[in-house]
Amino acid sequence: MEDKLLQTIISKNDTKIVLVVADGLGGLPDPETSLTELETACTPNLDRLAQTGSSGLSVPIGYGVTPGSGPSHLALFGYDPIQNLIGRGILEASGIDFDLAPEDLAARGNFATLKDGLIVDRRAGRISTEENQRLCAILSKEIKEIDGVKIIIQTVKEHRFVVIFRGKEMAEGLSENDPEKEGLAPLQIESLRSESRFAAEISNKFVALVTEVLKTEKANYPLLRGFAKKPNLPSFDQKYFLRAAAIASYPMYRGLARLVGMDVLLTGEKIADELKTLKDNFSNFNFFYLHIKKTDSYGEDGNFAAKVKVIEEVDLAVGEIEKMRPDVIAVTADHSTPALLSGHSWHPNPFLLASKHAMPDNLSGFSERECRKGSFGVFPATEIMPLLLAHSLRLKKFGA
Repeated sequence: MEDKLLQTIISKNDTKIVLVVADGLGGLPDPETSLTELETACTPNLDRLAQTGSSGLSVPIGYGVTPGSGPSHLALFGYDPIQNLIGRGILEASGIDFDLAPEDLAARGNFATLKDGLIVDRRAGRISTEENQRLCAILSKEIKEIDGVKIIIQTVKEHRFVVIFRGKEMAEGLSENDPEKEGLAPLQIESLRSESRFAAEISNKFVALVTEVLKTEKANYPLLRGFAKKPNLPSFDQKYFLRAAAIASYPMYRGLARLVGMDVLLTGEKIADELKTLKDNFSNFNFFYLHIKKTDSYGEDGNFAAKVKVIEEVDLAVGEIEKMRPDVIAVTADHSTPALLSGHSWHPNPFLLASKHAMPDNLSGFSERECRKGSFGVFPATEIMPLLLAHSLRLKKFGA
């Protein structure tokens, strides 16, 4: 829905909306059982809501397009993900509360393992955050500046870090050096625009220096992605007249929520911690974005059974959220991450909306195949926010 139209029909009230995003929730059938992770999991709460609520499948970017987490989340929040593309580096920097300057160019980094010129592990065994901090401390001591550009290296979480290139000539428009598959050689960072040639030179020099400094470490190579500068987005409150809170343990998602103007609440690592944060703050906000990461992590690891277990934890969490009596509960994903593919995929996301104003779809359960039968059908993820607003009675009649 066009923002201009939405602005003319939004009204305020005291209703509460909870949007649960189980990252990478969608999957593909296991060859032995012919069931997806969601179909395999025991999900009595979600299945019950699929009977009484309305469902469908949402498309984050476009048919057949495999989305990254940044653009797919923007779509969930009602921002055009193509017109408002945010680089992963900005999301990571914002997620750790780094104060970005206008001249800063940020890149998301993975500590990886390079052997005989090939990337043998893109995450260096998912090193601990403590090990990441040790490596970043070494690099910060050894690499402070390159050709007049200040280098700032910060730990994010586990194998991920962020590097800030601070210099007036550091322009956007760079390719990435991550081949996105193990067993391949890393790529050269290249300028995609004439004004980013200097930035490409500095970035490649940085990669070479890191490789030299960490040559005796298991995590001995930096894969850099998402080179970007800070964007200027309209705030969530300006778009929807909602006081919104984000509950997410992973820095990137906290960063994205902060960039769109949500209050980012301090929470713990576990789903139980996030639920407690929701309960403790339930009276203070009227929109909550609650993000669950492990569904995606285990999908990327190809761990079907572990993803099933997390989905069952999500189901229990939804049951607890119901007890808080929000006016609208929505459960969905930003993108699909089938364990069968060990990565993001282009498949639409299961979407469930429960409110007393929802038309019951009477589905047999909450799954990819059942959601396809739901009343919303297959629809753009950018339409989720208008649906949440409508079911919370926040949209007035349009026209006479």
